[in-house]
Parts: sequence; structure tokens; C-alpha cells
Amino acid sequence: MTDLATHGGTRGEELLQVRDLSVHFHVTKGVLVKRQVGVVKAVDGVSFSVRRGETLGLVGESGCGKTTTSFAVLRMLPITSGQVVFEGEDITQQDRTTGRFRRRMQMVYQDPYGSLDPRMKVRDIIGEPLAVHRITANRTEYRDRIAALLKTVGLLPDMAERYPHEFSGGQRQRIAIARALALEPSLVICDEPVSALDVSIQAQVINVLMELQERLGLSYLFVAHDLAVVRHISHRIAVMYLGRIVEIASREELFSTPLHPYTRALLSAVPVADPEAEAQRERQVLLGEVPSVMRPPTGCRFHPRCPQAMPICREQDPALTQLDGGRAVACFLSRPA
Repeated sequence: MTDLATHGGTRGEELLQVRDLSVHFHVTKGVLVKRQVGVVKAVDGVSFSVRRGETLGLVGESGCGKTTTSFAVLRMLPITSGQVVFEGEDITQQDRTTGRFRRRMQMVYQDPYGSLDPRMKVRDIIGEPLAVHRITANRTEYRDRIAALLKTVGLLPDMAERYPHEFSGGQRQRIAIARALALEPSLVICDEPVSALDVSIQAQVINVLMELQERLGLSYLFVAHDLAVVRHISHRIAVMYLGRIVEIASREELFSTPLHPYTRALLSAVPVADPEAEAQRERQVLLGEVPSVMRPPTGCRFHPRCPQAMPICREQDPALTQLDGGRAVACFLSRPA
């Protein structure tokens, strides 16, 4: 395995820049003659960046567009508009299968039971990227590389001869991580990688990811809905609502002084271990349901559920505004004077 210096990067510089990213899906009706009846704006004008050696957490309710955003960044979904700049190169128009970025960006999927082919041995699962990209020169180098990858994620090399059904959920996710590391990427996108695991196993997998980041200089885009997990692993956090990012802040700032009403509502739903503190803290309960992405509200998309909505919120859509200290928020209440 290589380190950060091997790829000529400097820790802290921007590795990934996403600018005004939109992913829209056309809804059609009809059997013989298809006609468009609507547009699902799953992601609508999202902008953020990920620095080298950093973990950016992407959080929000189910259906807000987190996974669609990650798939679009990896070019697994067609991009309607916007730019994805990776390692200084615009990859938006590159071929999704043969683009030069393909080896440098990898993904760890949510379901460790569904992301591994049950008919393949672990050796072939981890080694498939090496074979496809013709990384190893001979069979001995191939086996040594797989053994090293298994050791990297805390598994024994002789486990390479087993099938996925012989492993626990946590072990399967370690295998998925080893597969993602096979091509020595600089960015790993984690799509809720621990949500299908027991709590005790979640901690083990998160610790593996953090150790690998420290050792290899990896950057993570970490998609999750569990704020406790995101707080533990992320350096900065972006909050999504209905296809838009409403707030970006460092972990400490977001949890100590959330600015957007939606962020405050999310944090108030996180349970606190101390019963006295739990009884005393203020709870913010959101009313109503999440609007349809086919018919989003006019103005601010959060205003129908916002307890602090003003008349301007119903008329104008607040842009994601940069504040002092690198924070950004899309709310009229937090705009600088």
C-alpha cells in the first residue's frame, strides 16, 4: 500500500470539488407512447468540497438525496448539470467506465450481505479490481497483494479461500473495505457502511476506517443518517434536506451551535445518555411530512415545517451563504448583516 506522498498530494488541499450538482429523473407514463408527467429533482444544486485526509459527513433524512449525490460523484448516475472536479480535473464528461479517475475513487456500500458475490471466494472478490486493471504481474504477486489487503483491514490471509456466507456482517464489511483499497484510491465514498451492523460491530468498522485514513492519508465522503456515528468519524459535516445542502460546518461547530432550524431539529432527535440532561434539554419536533421531490415548495424548501419561517421564506429560496470560519448555511435567519 502507498501513502499520501506517493500520489503527490498535500494533506489539507481540496481533493474533490462538487459545484452546483443536479441529478433529475424524468417520470413518464404510458406503455406504447411514453410521455413525461414530472421531474424528480433528487439532487438540485449541491456544492461542497472534500480535502485530502479529511472525512466529510453527509447527513439528512431518508430520501433527501445523500446516496444519489454520492453515486453521481462517482459517476454511477448521469449528471443533469453541474461539475465534479477530482484531483484538479473536471471528470463530469469523462467516460464512466474508462475515465482516468476510476481507479482513484472507490465505494463501500451499505449492505455487506448484498455487495459481495456469494459465488466468489474472498480472494477473487478482493482481486477482481486488480485483474480488471491489470495491476499485478503474476499469480504470486496477486496472492501477496490480497494477503496484504486482508491484513490491512484486520483479517487473516488464509480467509481468502472462504466464501462470503462464512463471515459475519462486520467481517464482510472489512472485506468490502479491502476491495475498495485494492486500487489504492485517494477518495473512498462510504454509503452508510455501518447502518446494517450491530452497534458493537459498527464501532469496530468505524475504527478500521479511521486507522486506515491515518495510515494511508485517505479522504472519505461518509454518507449516513446516524449522527452519533457521523460525529465520531467526520471532520466536517454537510446537512441535506430535499435535494439541497442547508448547512456545512466543522463537527464541533455543528454540534455546539447549529444555525439552520433543520439541523437543530436533527440534533434534538439524538438521544443523550444522561437522563437528567435528556429531561432538561429543549426538543424541536417537526410538524408535517417531507414534501415530494416532484413538487417541492416554493421559496425555502424547509419552510412548511420550519417553526421560525418568515414571509420571505415562502417567496425566496435562500442560497448557501459562506460565513466566517468556513461555515455555510442556507437560511435567511443566519445571513450576515
